[in-house]
Amino acid sequence: MALTLTSTAFADNEKIPAKYTCDGERFLAPPLAISGIPAGTKSLALIMDDPDIPTVVKEARGIEELNHWVLYNIPATATEIPEGGAVEGDTGINGIGTAMYIGPCPPPEHEPSEHRYVFTLYALSGTVNFATPPAKAELVTAITPLLIEKTTLIGRYSRK
Repeated sequence: MALTLTSTAFADNEKIPAKYTCDGERFLAPPLAISGIPAGTKSLALIMDDPDIPTVVKEARGIEELNHWVLYNIPATATEIPEGGAVEGDTGINGIGTAMYIGPCPPPEHEPSEHRYVFTLYALSGTVNFATPPAKAELVTAITPLLIEKTTLIGRYSRK
């Protein structure tokens, strides 16, 4: 069975409910279900990215990408990340510099008006430790040699 990430809030490649966005509760993460964890997995990591952020916004913020959520050292026994995101493990730094979930909020004045939000779940053969919460790039560098398998769940959102 392959590593799988799903949500009861939205289907793959479908709309994320406004409740989990800046038009709703902004910092409330959607519930996620994990299955098919491969043998040998010691921990899991999760990163939520917005690959559709417009270049003009990236340049204005001085960033190359925007990620909304960075989690790592999630126990390999985890079968869910409940609504709100309270899960055993550690939280890294998101694209705005905070260690928390931030909901989708595509700027309506820029195209594309609908963005994809990619939740990538990583099954790892070990855990990683940092002196301070890592940003996405630092985490990805640390977990790459530990990668057993990864999967994605894509949600879409456009502002009201």
